[in-house]
Amino acid sequence: MKFQKLRACLQSCWLIVLFVLVFAPVSNTSAQTSQTYRIVRTYPHDQQAFTQGLIYVDGHLYESTGKEGHSSLREEDLETGRILRMQLVSDKYFAEGLTEWKNTLVQLTWQSHVALVYDRATFRVLRTFSYPEEGWGLTHDAKSLILSDGSATLHFFDPETFHETRRITVKDNGKAVTELNELEFIHGEIYANVWHTDRIARISPASGRVIGWIDLKGLMPRSQLTDDEAVLNGIAYDAARDRLFVTGKLWPKIFEITLVPEKAKLVPVQHSK
Repeated sequence: MKFQKLRACLQSCWLIVLFVLVFAPVSNTSAQTSQTYRIVRTYPHDQQAFTQGLIYVDGHLYESTGKEGHSSLREEDLETGRILRMQLVSDKYFAEGLTEWKNTLVQLTWQSHVALVYDRATFRVLRTFSYPEEGWGLTHDAKSLILSDGSATLHFFDPETFHETRRITVKDNGKAVTELNELEFIHGEIYANVWHTDRIARISPASGRVIGWIDLKGLMPRSQLTDDEAVLNGIAYDAARDRLFVTGKLWPKIFEITLVPEKAKLVPVQHSK
């Protein structure tokens, strides 16, 4: 009798376990990936540029540089690092993130709550927008401008009116990820570097969940840098040729990289310029 009761109890326990395995919700973190890099090629970069935003559009590289009195909008030759055009920004602004929208370039400012909209062909300022938060990084999807403000929040704006339409909180395993900085929209995901780290978060634009992390540790040796603020802060994507570029504030190089699983053997495929 005792054996029969024990067997019935064990059968009940197995049924409960089976039910949990079959019907329990799948964790949102189960699909998170961890990646690192291989260097494909390096390009020269102005080491005096305090990089705040970097984009690659229609074969052209554009950069926003910061600091009061030294902020600028630039078009650069990727191969040589030569500045092809430069528009200095008013001394009252500390320029920040940069993105394109149609035939314009949109440049944020840090604490002035003003975005500058330029004609992409001439660098002429067409208009300005205001926003309540600080401006850090900027990118866009098919219908919205996406702004980071140094917190865990990403703000979505209508690109014509600059009215906020929604916002998401970026979280990794339920914990808020703060100090999100430079942004780039790649393959339906938001890439965001975390200020003063060597990591880029890959973020779901629908939920704010961190889908994965990219570790760029060792990409730019500290021995080649001259300033404590010379940190990772520049992500650009060439959609036509599926190329990913990264750089940093006051870095002497732009790196074209390919992403690999974190545990992959790092065999350089580097062709230095």
